Amino acid sequence: MKAYSVDLREKVLRAVDQGYPRNEIIKLLGVSRATIKRYLKQRRETGTISARPIPGRPSKKFAPLQAGLVAQLQAYPDATLETHCQIWEHEHGLRVSPTTMGRAIRRVGWTRKKKRWVPLNVTKRHEQLGETT
Repeated sequence: MKAYSVDLREKVLRAVDQGYPRNEIIKLLGVSRATIKRYLKQRRETGTISARPIPGRPSKKFAPLQAGLVAQLQAYPDATLETHCQIWEHEHGLRVSPTTMGRAIRRVGWTRKKKRWVPLNVTKRHEQLGETT
């Protein structure tokens, strides 16, 4: 589940600071009572309301994949995920599952269109990154 935006977090805390009843905040902004308590506690303890990082260790395979994957996609635009996995293993000696390859391809901003791998258009990429133009 994705974290609530900083903007919503600020609205929730601003409403609490202005003295609105918690039930109204819950109905108006669609957050739970526990979320309100968690935001208040986080602001009190850390002074910030930004989302905390997702726990877990970072991927071991993504960093090497990210470095050379775009060149491979440009060289073999018609290849399937399985073929890309075989090419990667042959050229880099690192075995990668089709699932991992698919995730890596999406993370570098490419998609499959009509049996070809192509980069996402600029507008779509900005939407995914949460940027406004």
